[in-house]
Formats: sequence, C-alpha cells, structure tokens
Amino acid sequence: MNEQSSDLRETVRQRYAAAATTVTEGAAACCGSGPTAVEVDARFGSGLYDADERAGLPAEAVAASLGCGNPTAVAELRDGDRVLDLGSGGGIDVLLSARRVGPTGKAYGLDMTEEMLALALANAEKAGAGNVEFLKGSIEAIPLPANTIDVVISNCVINLSVDKPAVFAEMFRVLRPGGRIGISDVVADDALTSAQRAERGDYVGCIAGALSFAEYRAGLEAAGFTDVGITPTHAVADGMHSAIVRATKAATTATGPDAPAAHAADGSCCGVSACCTPAEEAVDPTVGVDEAKSAAGCGCTS
Repeated sequence: MNEQSSDLRETVRQRYAAAATTVTEGAAACCGSGPTAVEVDARFGSGLYDADERAGLPAEAVAASLGCGNPTAVAELRDGDRVLDLGSGGGIDVLLSARRVGPTGKAYGLDMTEEMLALALANAEKAGAGNVEFLKGSIEAIPLPANTIDVVISNCVINLSVDKPAVFAEMFRVLRPGGRIGISDVVADDALTSAQRAERGDYVGCIAGALSFAEYRAGLEAAGFTDVGITPTHAVADGMHSAIVRATKAATTATGPDAPAAHAADGSCCGVSACCTPAEEAVDPTVGVDEAKSAAGCGCTS
C-alpha cells in the first residue's frame, strides 16, 4: 500500500472512530454530512430503515447507522444463512441480519475500527443476539476461511476502500458456490471523471472514492461474479447515487478433493455441521470430522 492510500485509510479510520465516540456520548453522525443527527439527512443514516426494523434495536445501533441504504432489505436472507457485513460499524445490519437468519444461521460483522467494534459488541449484548460475531480486520483481507459465507452485505463502505479489486476478490473467496452479495453503495455516473467525483464530496464523505457503474460491474466480473446488477435508488450528489448492488458466485458441480462442499439449510454438509469453519464438528458424535467428510466424499477436508 502506498503512502497516499495509507493516509486515506487512516483518515477513514479516524472519522469512524470519532463517529463511534460521538454516538457513545449520546449524539450521532452521518456519512454524508459530518457530525449531525442521523435523521436530518435523508440520503444517509437510520431514516433508510423502516420503523419496524428499528424497533427493538438498541438506540446506539440505530444512531450509529452511517450507510446509504438498507442491504438487509435486498439480500434475500433465509433461515440458516451465514451472513458477513463488511464495515459493520455499530452493528445495525448485523443485528437485522441475525433476526432474519434465525438461530440456525449466523451474522458476522467485520470492522477495522476498535471504537466501532466496542460499540457493536455492546449493542449485540443489549439486543440479546446470540448468533452474531464481530471480527477486527480490513475488508481487503477478510479473516474468514474460503467458501464459508452464504451472503455478503455492506452498507456504503466499499466506496471507502483504497483497494477495491482486493475487496471484490475477498468477497468472492469467502462466499460458498451459489453465494451472493447484496450491497448498498455510492456509485457515480459513467460520465464523471475521478476529479469530478472529488468535486462533489470528499473521500470519507462516501463520494470521492466511489466507482462508476461501469467500473463497479467490471470489478465484480473480474473477480469472478456473475449476474451483476446495479440499481440506483436515490441521488446523494449531482451524478452520484446510492445503489443496490447484487451479484452471484456461480454454483459448481466439480467433484474430487478440491471441490467446495455443498451445505444444507442448517449449515451442515458432508455429515459435518458448521462446515469448513473453526467450529465444525461431525453430526454423528461417534465419528471424527475427517472420517465424516471422507465417508461422504466431501471436498472440504481441512
């Protein structure tokens, strides 16, 4: 990473650390307009969630919503799904995902900011959410094994990355075959140059770092995604849009020792629950994990 990229990442980290502190102290912050009440700016924040979604969530999780959309409303989450939220912030999308996937599913949140992680953990405890886990790390190097996630979501965070091809490649890596993404992000009209995007807002304000529609599509397809769809929802600046981004990691029919494992709705595969994760264990308690996988011809054996 070059010096400019490192400086940008640190600026982003400082901005969201300050936002977490602001929320903890009883105020709120919005991605698009600096420290302010979230409800003031209809383009960003908690106003993009329905009242029934916000109901029952800790006030701090709602107040810390800094995104440009509602990815949980478009990700088509199902019972038993394993969901990963990139740049999970105060945890609102993780907590909403945990509701949707139920007790047999799991929702992970990934964030690089200590202050946001502390806020998210406190919010999860207040919500009594037992099927969530928050991880510290960067979205360019996701700390999860390959082929373990059903759905990747993110809310106005990928535009902040200084290495978007790495983010797309990491999303593809951690998704199971047949997995999908449901992302809210800021996307620019194809006619706008990078300089013109910067004129409309700064990097930490979710504007200057945004990809164009064509660049976003090309990046996802280069990473291996298919069925890419990018649908604008509302304007956030002149020629800049909040958009819903969907794509799929194609299912595979490959067999043999290198083939990814299929899995059931309860997260089991090849006679193993929580397949290919650190928590995996044999469904039949009388056999070991490797024995169960070998007997089923499972491709994921390590």
